[in-house]
Amino acid sequence: MTQKPTKKTGSTKRASAAKSAVNAAPEVQTDYNFNVGQTAEDFKVSVLNHLKYSLGRDTVTATKRDWWIATCRAVHDRIMERFIDTMGEHNRKNVRRVYYLSLEYLMGRMLNNNIYNAGLEEIAAEALRDLGLNLEELCQQEEDMGLGNGGLGRLAACFLDSLATLDYPAVGYGIYYEFGLFSQKFENGRQVESPDVWRKFGCPWEIVRPEYTMKVKLYGRVEMHFDECGNASPRWVDTHEVLGLPNDIPIAGFGTRTVNFLRLWEARASQDFDLNTFNDGGYVDAVRNKAIAETISKVLYPNDSSESGKELRLAQQYFFVCCSIQDIIRRWRKHNKDWKTFAKLVSVQLNDTHPAITVAELMRVLVDEEGLDWDHAWSITRQVCSYTNHTLLPEALEKWSVPLFEKVLPRHLQIIYEINRRFLEDEVESKWPGCNEMKSRLSLIEEGSPKMIRMAYLSVVGSHTVNGVAALHTKLLKSYLMRDFNELYPQKFVNRTNGITPRRWLLACNPDLADLISSKIGTGWKKDLPQLKQLEKFAKDAQFQKKFMSIKHTNKRILAHLIRQECGIEVSDDAIFDVQIKRLHEYKRQHLNLLHILYLYRQLLRNPDYDMHPRVFVFGAKAAPGYTLAKHIIHAINRVAMKINSDTRIKNKLKVVFLPNYRVSLAEKIIPAADVSEQISTAGKEASGTGNMKFALNGAATIGTLDGANVEILEEVGDENIFIFGLTVDEVEALRERGYNPYDYYFANEELRHVVDWLGSNYFTPEDPHALNPVRHSLLDGGDPYFVLADFDAYVKAQAALDKVYRDKSRWAELVILNTARVGKFSSDRTIKEYAEGIWHLPAVSLE
Repeated sequence: MTQKPTKKTGSTKRASAAKSAVNAAPEVQTDYNFNVGQTAEDFKVSVLNHLKYSLGRDTVTATKRDWWIATCRAVHDRIMERFIDTMGEHNRKNVRRVYYLSLEYLMGRMLNNNIYNAGLEEIAAEALRDLGLNLEELCQQEEDMGLGNGGLGRLAACFLDSLATLDYPAVGYGIYYEFGLFSQKFENGRQVESPDVWRKFGCPWEIVRPEYTMKVKLYGRVEMHFDECGNASPRWVDTHEVLGLPNDIPIAGFGTRTVNFLRLWEARASQDFDLNTFNDGGYVDAVRNKAIAETISKVLYPNDSSESGKELRLAQQYFFVCCSIQDIIRRWRKHNKDWKTFAKLVSVQLNDTHPAITVAELMRVLVDEEGLDWDHAWSITRQVCSYTNHTLLPEALEKWSVPLFEKVLPRHLQIIYEINRRFLEDEVESKWPGCNEMKSRLSLIEEGSPKMIRMAYLSVVGSHTVNGVAALHTKLLKSYLMRDFNELYPQKFVNRTNGITPRRWLLACNPDLADLISSKIGTGWKKDLPQLKQLEKFAKDAQFQKKFMSIKHTNKRILAHLIRQECGIEVSDDAIFDVQIKRLHEYKRQHLNLLHILYLYRQLLRNPDYDMHPRVFVFGAKAAPGYTLAKHIIHAINRVAMKINSDTRIKNKLKVVFLPNYRVSLAEKIIPAADVSEQISTAGKEASGTGNMKFALNGAATIGTLDGANVEILEEVGDENIFIFGLTVDEVEALRERGYNPYDYYFANEELRHVVDWLGSNYFTPEDPHALNPVRHSLLDGGDPYFVLADFDAYVKAQAALDKVYRDKSRWAELVILNTARVGKFSSDRTIKEYAEGIWHLPAVSLE
């Protein structure tokens, strides 16, 4: 009897291919061969060695995750060679470094990006093919690193990429969160948060450095200590101690041997386990201190709606600053002793106000621990620190109550009061003699009950340079938010328009488009993005347009498949993909987008043949757990989507999708597929934005207000290649001063009135008639603080104009090609060069 052949599964095929590969590479059958050669065969050997010797697996039992880890470690090996060379060169030359302090780093997945930056894409793909593996499938095994939330963290990640690519000596500092922000899902349209357990099974990129563990003091009290001569000095005593364990993530530059690193601090208890308490039966109490201490690095942005939440946030910010300052001084001390050299070799960049306590902490270390006199310490601090402001919202500038500060950081409170006293008596009094009003306005301490410490003011006073992140943002920073400080320090405020790394946001996430571009203008654009300007001559070329739009259509098909998998919604890849993905906040105006969707839905219900190109609206956003209205907006979008997506009367002309758990790896799928980029914040509220740059780079048309970097994108691409609408900054302020009443717009526009009332009705939530009314209430009785109703009519008209242009296929192709060609300015390489030359005074150090 003949036995029927067994059908091979994917795993058996991989095992068979891997077995053949092993037979072809006999060295892996002997002792471990640490091979970091640069051929596909070398890479294959590395993967197989790690599979066997690092993971204890063979090719038959290995899971996809095992193969992913083995591949990560093969890449890691090659990066580490460069890392050791980089650190050796920096140490030999005693180089000046920049230290970038940020509470967020939105790194995403690392494997694909590291492969591209290390120049391994071809050999890795070939080696994995030989092993029966697919690189893209392996990349899907990786969890996004839970180290950030929005644009602030993604900017920091782009900056690390550019710093290494441009050979600038740099170290990033942050927190090694166990759970990140949160993982988002929707239940009946409402956001539900759960822990983001991204580190549950470890991270193959981390290097733990226990020898550099730092001690952090919290709480306690300050007492005066007198020496033998009767001189008094403060001592911070009776403190609680927490340890900061460093974990390093190597950051490989593109097209260079430089590898910098990101050092992330993880909180550990100074005493993990109380054996005596345990032996007495106190099993929970025996580990209580451990649990309390390690709470500091559990999650990004603990909910601060409670006093305990505020206390944890302050402790978290001080924890990572304290560890980082100690580490900076430790590194400086390896080759230096004279404090006169510290500012020559150290530059510290504060990314927003989260690390603002750096100013007080550095002063504490220099005065209390190093024994420097106040003036010398203050001179060093001001020469070392620089500060990036990321917001024009006064309420977003961090403030801490004096009682809370006194409880958590009593010595730092004293130092801040002394900084404030000297600042007001010396600098403010000199500029405005006898003017108590100006002293009150500029004081680091805001009077009230309770008194509050203005952390942004501390950052400004303690830094040599303050920068905005877009031309408009910096202008408003100087003329509005920090007007008095700008008058006092007219040379201190500068602009550094944000940028994005083209390596992740084109080369890695949209490789087909990257290849098309390279086929026309060469590969120099990967490190010199303005070279994209050469694409202009192809914008009207029919063949190039066809190839460009074919790539866009393929990307849309991939996203449509993902939408079907994630949301169970069928969408047509021939529709306009209209995308708004960003943190959920009222000023970003996702609810304005929603009102336009309702407007289109209403037109289609009244006339199913309403003249519009089919459109798919795609949202991705997380709302902070304590931000109730933002969560109501998510609920409203989802409930409207449920009704629209199931309504056969509109003939599939309109679909609405809210993809859950927005993250970098999801953005890498959405952005290449987008036709339209929604950048519709209220003018004067968005500092810059970088999503607008990513979309334009990947061939999407922007519809937006004159806000943030949209203004500069308009200048680059031309007003005929962008869809601008709405009130300007000056018009918003004029309307506010006249007394903005949203009801005026509500009653004057019948279409607007209908969609606002429709949203607040029970039509979309019949089981809960008032569920969506909070959104309507915010727009009317809540005063519409972000002028949604005022901009509605202009937004609808701009969308109609966009629809008309889209249906002219040749004109649309020209428009989006020109967007890609003309956004070379918005590379983070350009931004970092401007920081290095104008703020940090940081020379590049290339490896010879």
